[in-house]
Amino acid sequence: MAIEVLNETAYDLDMQRVVNLGKYLYKNLHIAPESELAVVFVDNDAMSQLHQEWMGLDGPTDVMSFPMDELRPGTQQEPAQGLLGDIVISPQVAAEHAQVGGHTVADEIALLVTHGLLHLLGYDHHDEDEKQDMFTLQTQLLKQFLGYEPPQLHDDGE
Repeated sequence: MAIEVLNETAYDLDMQRVVNLGKYLYKNLHIAPESELAVVFVDNDAMSQLHQEWMGLDGPTDVMSFPMDELRPGTQQEPAQGLLGDIVISPQVAAEHAQVGGHTVADEIALLVTHGLLHLLGYDHHDEDEKQDMFTLQTQLLKQFLGYEPPQLHDDGE
């Protein structure tokens, strides 16, 4: 697996769980094992800077995705292959959302990694049909990985 997980924060994160989730998502979304993915955890200052630079929005957000090869979902016969891109997560915002949602930070991070990876595969939630497709798949994947009903994405107005 070509999954790189970097923690550029002071938060103590379960990096192996993120790698295990990545492997699970690769398998279930039919992504070739050699496809490259980076999951980077950054502090709120770095996330705020990215949020402003790429989306023109102030303040930190929970997750941002930066696709590289614009891959689309693969099939078992023809898995998606190439550079997926980067998923950038703020553990501080994730912790805030987990507290509001009444679940663990680890489950919030699993949600954000899954959400970010779906964005890298071209899923989006600009209209209700796209949102329904993306969030249904997201919930299905997480429920199977976690073994229980997963948290839902915090709506921060984006």
